[in-house]
Amino acid sequence: MSVLYRCLVVEDEPLAQNVLKIYIDEHPLLELGAVCADALAAQQWLAKQPAAIVFLDINLPRLSGISFLKSLSRPPLVIFTTAYPEFAAEGFELDATDYLVKPFSFERFLKAIHKALEKLERRDAGAVLPAVNYIFLKSDKKVYKVNLADILYLESLDDYVKVVTGTTHYLVHDTLKSLLEELPATQFMRVHKSYIIANNKIVFIEGNYLRVGEKDIPIGASYREEVFAKLKI
Repeated sequence: MSVLYRCLVVEDEPLAQNVLKIYIDEHPLLELGAVCADALAAQQWLAKQPAAIVFLDINLPRLSGISFLKSLSRPPLVIFTTAYPEFAAEGFELDATDYLVKPFSFERFLKAIHKALEKLERRDAGAVLPAVNYIFLKSDKKVYKVNLADILYLESLDDYVKVVTGTTHYLVHDTLKSLLEELPATQFMRVHKSYIIANNKIVFIEGNYLRVGEKDIPIGASYREEVFAKLKI
């Protein structure tokens, strides 16, 4: 059985509360502990039970999110949510895991959770766990846990990216650039404006093409030098 990470939402806007409730409910490794409309209520809730992740609005009544975070002696992982990006610098100085600017998409929410899970799993394993070896992808109204070792390549298709594994594929509403930021640079590289490949899935190179699985993938002229340098060719 998978570990479920309890989340606390500290948010005074009903619309933002509902969005976070839906997003948390859709993620297979998260569970909602409570929703608090202000920081004082959140303090009382945390005094009775722990939370792994707190989604924390900065602009709260009575006590700001930043002041609330500073008041905690052993804070959970915090993902700030706010409509004011100018507060991001101060939030990161407090070791916030991520910073979501409202309104944010489910895909952006997933990226923040990916960062949080990396921290949590390393902490739970005594800081000896290697980098997380999977990624969560939203496709066909479901959230899939995809092992990085199974991915062959990613292909850009207008507003979507097709993530291809050895047995299936996932159509994700995202960009190659954004997904590349979540993938380990030692395992994946961009070889064309429309393709990212898994380095260890290359079968052979012929001219300006790479064979990955059963597909010939072009090497873009602007990527050729970097690709060959990474492959030490």
